[in-house]
Amino acid sequence: MKTTLEEMQVFVAVIDTGSLTAAAQSLTLTVSAASRTLARLEDKLQTTLLRRTTRRLELTEEGAAFLAHARAILDAADAAEEQMAARRMRPAGRLRVDAATPFMLHVLVPLLAGFRERYPDVELELNSNEGITDLIEKRTDVALRIGVLKDSTLHARLLGTSRIRVLAGPGYLARHGAPGEPGELAGHVLLGFNQPETLNDWPLRDVDGSTLRIRPSIASSSGETLRHMALADLGIVCLSDFMTGADRAEGRLVQLFAEQTLEVLQPINAVYYRNTALAARITCFVNHVAAMLGQPPLGS
Repeated sequence: MKTTLEEMQVFVAVIDTGSLTAAAQSLTLTVSAASRTLARLEDKLQTTLLRRTTRRLELTEEGAAFLAHARAILDAADAAEEQMAARRMRPAGRLRVDAATPFMLHVLVPLLAGFRERYPDVELELNSNEGITDLIEKRTDVALRIGVLKDSTLHARLLGTSRIRVLAGPGYLARHGAPGEPGELAGHVLLGFNQPETLNDWPLRDVDGSTLRIRPSIASSSGETLRHMALADLGIVCLSDFMTGADRAEGRLVQLFAEQTLEVLQPINAVYYRNTALAARITCFVNHVAAMLGQPPLGS
């Protein structure tokens, strides 16, 4: 008997998710059904694809060889379906999008209703990561990245920019007072990033004329975490406008050094691989976000 696409999908899903249970959930199957499908595939191929232990699943040499073919076949099937959908001007298929949590919450989520209304056949899968994601390893179609991009083999499209500002909550300023000069920041609680260090370059002049790099009193990998700490009056922070516009408008956060702040605009890019013709679902998503963000700097 020939192997089926369903059997390959279960096998690939087990590898991508790391467990049979997670694979079953991602495919909306029961664990027993996924297990039977995997067993049926191994029986058809007359080989063991996965070694099962009490703690994890491991690919056999034969499984690794079959995995490459299975991925190619599934990708080809997706491409064929998408070409048919494109003929009807309706992009379709799974679209995996990656973005840092703050950008996902404050920018992308509000845009999704409009996107879903225009492209109902595109199945969105949204993942949040604070670091740089390997698009191939994580099976990601497009990532939204904030800041200057490093050289890479990725294709990038600039979608917009967002200004950064130094901010604090009214409660913190009432207790500790507002610093009058950037040099006074050393006597305050500073909220910053633990990585990369360049995110701790604040848009102020240091005594030597360079951009001020602060040493955080409290550090986090997440800008959203830093925002919530600032809202809780724990210290002074520097964040991008796209995530603080409403906080500033409603007085929950107050800008410091307004006249001394340099205009530093963080670029917002969509990045993706472009080894072949770009999938219609990626194109329509990037175009939709670009249309929404192709305005003055976000949150200004």
